[in-house]
Amino acid sequence: MDAVHPGHHDGTGSGGSLAAVLTVLVLTAAAAAYLLAVRRARRRNPVRGWSDWRSASFLLGLAVLALALLPPVGPAAHTDFRGHMAQHMLVGMYAPLALVLAAPVTLLLRVLPPARARRTTALLHSRPARLAGHPAVALALSTGSLGVLYSTPLLNAAMGHPAGHWLMNAHFLVSGCLFAHAVAGPDPAPARPGVPARLVCLGVAIAAHALIAQAMYGGFLVGVHAPAAQVRQGAEIMYYAGDIAELLLAAALVATWRPERRGVRHRPAGDATASSTGPPATPRPSETAVAAYATARAVREPPSGDRDAGPLEETAGTIQRR
Repeated sequence: MDAVHPGHHDGTGSGGSLAAVLTVLVLTAAAAAYLLAVRRARRRNPVRGWSDWRSASFLLGLAVLALALLPPVGPAAHTDFRGHMAQHMLVGMYAPLALVLAAPVTLLLRVLPPARARRTTALLHSRPARLAGHPAVALALSTGSLGVLYSTPLLNAAMGHPAGHWLMNAHFLVSGCLFAHAVAGPDPAPARPGVPARLVCLGVAIAAHALIAQAMYGGFLVGVHAPAAQVRQGAEIMYYAGDIAELLLAAALVATWRPERRGVRHRPAGDATASSTGPPATPRPSETAVAAYATARAVREPPSGDRDAGPLEETAGTIQRR
């Protein structure tokens, strides 16, 4: 833990400038494609339109990616473990939530011709897509891979080559999007289980994320080649920033949850003596999500000092029950 990513370039010079230009071009193209699709969807169905909040969410996600990949965070991620961890949080947790809540798949299905939309829908219902979209699989890809990354030489090997660094960021982004989609995404998800199962997966992610950060802070099973002070500060970034991101994901689940009404019996038209008792009350989503989060938090303590609880931000979105 006394070397800083040996063998890796510092992200400056002509190579770093080219990477920055390519990043700006890709993010600009993604924003233009999404806004063009929104315009087409509104022209095709002016009554239904498209939510401005979803468009803003997509642009916010791209802005977070730009913050993570461009200077000053981008170059710092190559030479400083704290910069790497800040980039990891932005690319793997914050940007995916904003991008997923923009419902890009739903938008795509609205603007595609009917034949292509049917083929896309069939692809979404295929076995590989259903498997990748399951919360347990997404949890293993996103949170489960962190233990392997930070407790083995894998991180140092990836940081030793520019291509490895970009592949690592791509993994953070894709796995983060899969997990956010599986837990609280508004896009269609044929294999998505009920809310209780998703809350369990979110609770497991919260606990595992915290345990990895605590182990890193204490120097246990750490395979990172960086100064000990940087590793501890990087662990703090992972712990606190991860908590905030997971709170936002829980808020998104609460905001997009539309409980199904079960056990409702229809009275005959002439029945004036029906019982006044109705179906059992459905637990409030906010109570369930907060209870799940409190249970996961009860098993752990912060690695250093106390911290204040931040406000729970609500995120707009709708889940299409399939």
